[in-house]
Amino acid sequence: MTGLNVQERIQELKNLLNYHSRKYYVEDSPEISDYDYDRLYHELLDLEQRHPEWVTPDSPTQRVGGQAIDAFTKVVHDVKMESLMDVFSIEELYDFDRKVRETVSDGIAYVVEKKIDGLSVSLEYENGIFKRGSTRGDGLVGEDVTGNLRTIRSIPLKLNIPEGMVLPVLEVRGEVFMSKKDFLDLNERQEELEQKLFANPRNAAAGSLRQLEPSVTASRKLDIFVFNIQKIEGKTIESHTEGLEFLKALGFKISPDYKLCATIDKVVEEINSLGELRGGLPFETDGAVVKVNRLAQRELLGSTSKAPRWAVAYKYPPEVKKTRLKEIIIQVGRTGALTPNAVLEPVRLAGTTVSRATLHNEDFIKERDIREGDMVWVRKAGEIIPEVLEVDFKERPEGTKPYEMPSQCPVCGAPALREDQEAVTRCTGIECPARLFRSIVHFASRDAMNIEGLGPAMVDTLLEKELIKGIPDLYLLKNKRGELLQLERMGTKSVDNLLSSIERSKESDLSRLLFGLGIRHIGLRAAQLASEHFKTMDDLLAATKEDIVKVEEFGDKMAEALADFLQMEQTRHTIGLLKAEGVNMASKVQRKTDGAFKGLTFVLTGTLPTYSRAEATALIEERGGKVSGSVSKKTSYVLAGEEAGSKLDKANELGVRVIDEEAFKTLCGLAY
Repeated sequence: MTGLNVQERIQELKNLLNYHSRKYYVEDSPEISDYDYDRLYHELLDLEQRHPEWVTPDSPTQRVGGQAIDAFTKVVHDVKMESLMDVFSIEELYDFDRKVRETVSDGIAYVVEKKIDGLSVSLEYENGIFKRGSTRGDGLVGEDVTGNLRTIRSIPLKLNIPEGMVLPVLEVRGEVFMSKKDFLDLNERQEELEQKLFANPRNAAAGSLRQLEPSVTASRKLDIFVFNIQKIEGKTIESHTEGLEFLKALGFKISPDYKLCATIDKVVEEINSLGELRGGLPFETDGAVVKVNRLAQRELLGSTSKAPRWAVAYKYPPEVKKTRLKEIIIQVGRTGALTPNAVLEPVRLAGTTVSRATLHNEDFIKERDIREGDMVWVRKAGEIIPEVLEVDFKERPEGTKPYEMPSQCPVCGAPALREDQEAVTRCTGIECPARLFRSIVHFASRDAMNIEGLGPAMVDTLLEKELIKGIPDLYLLKNKRGELLQLERMGTKSVDNLLSSIERSKESDLSRLLFGLGIRHIGLRAAQLASEHFKTMDDLLAATKEDIVKVEEFGDKMAEALADFLQMEQTRHTIGLLKAEGVNMASKVQRKTDGAFKGLTFVLTGTLPTYSRAEATALIEERGGKVSGSVSKKTSYVLAGEEAGSKLDKANELGVRVIDEEAFKTLCGLAY
């Protein structure tokens, strides 16, 4: 292929991919399979890597930037991004219409759009190429989030400008949002990784758009609806509806199913209709936006210091209904959390029929004294998740009893325990089918068995394809190489690397295995101390609580948690299977008594830039030092990283020397 032909092919591929991206993400009418799209994408990526001089900003390969940014720069908006005045009743809508007619008497028509609950942004284009995107901020000054906006596939990087038209400047306004399904999926992943849950789709969208790492934003599946032209050169637009249709032709995903209404009565009809349908929409909406259609009339109406006089946002009142709570059932999540759910007599709520509602946790039930048989008030939290608000005690049937959380997991029968200072009750069974995903992810993690290539997505796939049904099955995957090769994105090298990593993990120290089993109160440090004390898994299995409490730094709670876990039938079965597959069951650690850190005690707190806790601990112990879990006057150093907590405060209070990772490397003789 000659240089000219390569350049022509790159342009052809860009045009094809931008076209098919628009068909898929904007028009929801794909014309080719995901496989064919990926094939074209990787051909373009390969050509651009070999010819970086021909990479342009509108290339689909430029959607996800490779580098994180340190901070967002400020953007002064050329056109103020105004907020809307809210109205909460039909009477206020008629009052809005009356005020409009006081200024504009003839030919008034309104456009009604769904009020998407997301984050407002500005998108700027020069000659049809996306140049910059920013948040609304305070309406006058926002933040430059161009790199993150590029990851949203419904934002065109190059506009579909009609032949012969010149469009040197175009600035549009849109709402970035997350669908209800993607919001629930995201929170499920957050829960699996034991990370903070998002309160609602808007918070999730806002948090995702302001990530410093664009690849994180890309993983969150954000979307956008564009609803206004802020500034345009090269074309005259006379009405809002004309502008929306022009934006649609350019390739934007515009406000869905907007309605042009000739009278305020028609506006009210449309708002009432939307109110009935909004619960079934794939995205969250808390109202409707009413706008004067003709732009010349908007100019006459103008704006106040806070909002335009030509538009209002109608907010739907939160819908609350009463129904009978028939039964309380327990759902076991992938982290082992037992969540009580109410089984309800079906009730129509926010456009959908509701027969289940979350009761959150034991404290939520007890604070409201919720019982089976009660009449309860129900609403949709954030218009998505049904929840019980309160009980109508006047209608409580006789003979009801306070609810008690189960002491055993309803899925596997293992003990279900609630820790001090926690609201959640959790299953403790390592073989519980409900929590198997989380158990395996933890087992394979860096500080546990360190199985490279076995992250959450791969574990999910292996479980979905039923290639594994428990932790020990990981060591049988070597017999299923053919099935692994059939998995998406798993070539020969990927499969061989995964199997090699699994095989290497058999030689891990007993402490890593113990930590990998995910025992409550037993962190990495405790696992190391217990394995060094008992030396073998057999000795651990034979130990009583009284034996275990003698381990250095162990208290009654830790000893009881470890003893109880090791006596469980599921635990012993799993350990037996791992042992049969050749997984190491002995401590290999020989703690040094001399070295550069002889007589020194370190305490670790926070997240270090490059070292994990396990790696830092190993460096200390290799040099004869000791790592402790608490700060005292006898502590030599506190090694502090990001988000260091109370241990750092304690160190400062006691005057203990605090060092960062760079100083630690110097002490270790590893600084360059």
